Amino acid sequence: MDVSNLLASHAAKIQSITVEKDTPLDVDPGFLTVTDANPIDHESYTAHLDEYLQSTARDGIQALIAALYTLPIHPSPDGPLAQLPAPTTPLPRSKPLPKPKPPTKWERFAASKGIQQKRRERKIWDEEKQEWVDRWGREGKNKEKEVQWINEVKADAAIDVDPAQEARTARKARVAKNERQRLQNIARAQVAHEARQQRHVDIDRTLASTRVSTASMGKFDKTLEGDKKMRGIKRKFDPAEASAEQEKQSSLALLSKLEGETKRARKEKGGDDVLNVRKAIRTVSKGRGGVALGRETAKAARSKGKRGGKR
Repeated sequence: MDVSNLLASHAAKIQSITVEKDTPLDVDPGFLTVTDANPIDHESYTAHLDEYLQSTARDGIQALIAALYTLPIHPSPDGPLAQLPAPTTPLPRSKPLPKPKPPTKWERFAASKGIQQKRRERKIWDEEKQEWVDRWGREGKNKEKEVQWINEVKADAAIDVDPAQEARTARKARVAKNERQRLQNIARAQVAHEARQQRHVDIDRTLASTRVSTASMGKFDKTLEGDKKMRGIKRKFDPAEASAEQEKQSSLALLSKLEGETKRARKEKGGDDVLNVRKAIRTVSKGRGGVALGRETAKAARSKGKRGGKR
């Protein structure tokens, strides 16, 4: 029985696991991504959109799965797991690069003298123990003189000398000195940062002054690319329509403001009234006083009455 036709038809239904395209697919197993740089077939895309998208997605998934099967596999309770390699696709940073820190006092001195700073290792070889021990820390090499059971002292040393305590005091002094230098470096960097910010503010203020120093107040001046728009004071207006309660509150606030200004003026004048009566009398009487002004007023009234009686 010839079954070649049946096998050929069955094979035609099953797509090949090998993806062949004009431009090979870019597979990145580290990010589990596939990039297809082949141009879109406009006719197939327009005539059969769903089939075209499914075919393109199928090719990408097939290439990704084929790449995953080439990776080393490790057994686990949840089944075999593939060890993903490091990603090869560069991704943009979500935040800008950090600004470089200002150099410390020692770094500036080392740069001026040409001194190259060498990083000290955390481990150091102990000849007595014949092993690597920590340079610092709980059982560090720097505490060796503090914990050893015998110490060498000078011949002229005092009777109550304690070498272990002296070593501990010297170590504490070094730690305090390093901390003090660290704080001084931070304060020095902070001062430099504040000085730079103040310099930027001064430059912006000077630039704003020069931009409005022309005859047109900068209205017809040419603007350069990248110039910031000057910030002005925006006027705030109350809404045209307001509730009765809001109008009441605004009226009360206005009356309170006027009353406060009146009281302030009275307090500055030193009297109960806004008008300075003493100064007004002195001005009208031409410096002769209120008594002389009263006599003149009474005399003028009597003479006016006599002229009226003669009529």
